[in-house]
Amino acid sequence: MSTTSPALIIAAPATLPAPRALPSGGTVFLSLLKADLTTQWRNRRAAIMVVLLPVIIVIAWKGLIGKTGGAFVLSNAITLALNAIGLMGYSNSIARDREKEIFQRLRVAPAPNWTIMGSRLAVQLVMITMVTVIVMIVGYQYDHIVLTPLGYIAGLLTAIVGGAVYLALGQAIVGRITNPETVQSTSRLIYIAFIMIGMFGSFQMLGDFFNKVAKYTPYGTVNSIVSGALTPSNWTSHTTMNLLLTIGYTAVFAFMGIRWFKWSTKS
Repeated sequence: MSTTSPALIIAAPATLPAPRALPSGGTVFLSLLKADLTTQWRNRRAAIMVVLLPVIIVIAWKGLIGKTGGAFVLSNAITLALNAIGLMGYSNSIARDREKEIFQRLRVAPAPNWTIMGSRLAVQLVMITMVTVIVMIVGYQYDHIVLTPLGYIAGLLTAIVGGAVYLALGQAIVGRITNPETVQSTSRLIYIAFIMIGMFGSFQMLGDFFNKVAKYTPYGTVNSIVSGALTPSNWTSHTTMNLLLTIGYTAVFAFMGIRWFKWSTKS
């Protein structure tokens, strides 16, 4: 019987588990999007309030359709909703999440920064689409506003473009201001100012100078492109200029919002 010296016994190296592959950016984005959509559903009362105001406008302004046209009523209702989504909804939710250090915890995880903000913006785009479609349905069912298929599609696309202005403005507000209460009061003040100037300007009630100024505010340009898209035959070079201004506003606000944004209130 042969014996082996203990000194000659070489222990086999322990087998290490293979390193786990990090999830791709797309996988992380879909996971965050699902979580953000779930959060939005749990806070559906706030979403209902966003939908309620434009629907009331469409119903209450039924008597104006014969004088101003159905596109005027729908475009103002949609523009009001876009204001609420970007200024009141998006900016306040970002401020609350930052105060709760949610962004800091997500940044520790293997999640690219673009997925963190991209999922929240995607939820807002879903809200914009939903509100726009609901306003169109109410306008058709209650006010009997009938548009062409191209008008419905173009109106939805311009609503998304217009919504980007207010999302970018909301990002700029929450980027510049870190205190959630101050963010809320500032966004509410700008929201009311846009509504007052935009709506009174639409009815030519501000005087010649301010009526002209109102047309070139974010409210005026968004209202113009949405109205022009709902009735494509009325799209003019002036509407195209407003589209370019809208894109310009979005670029400026987005630049400021990205440059100023802080992931934590402590940084």
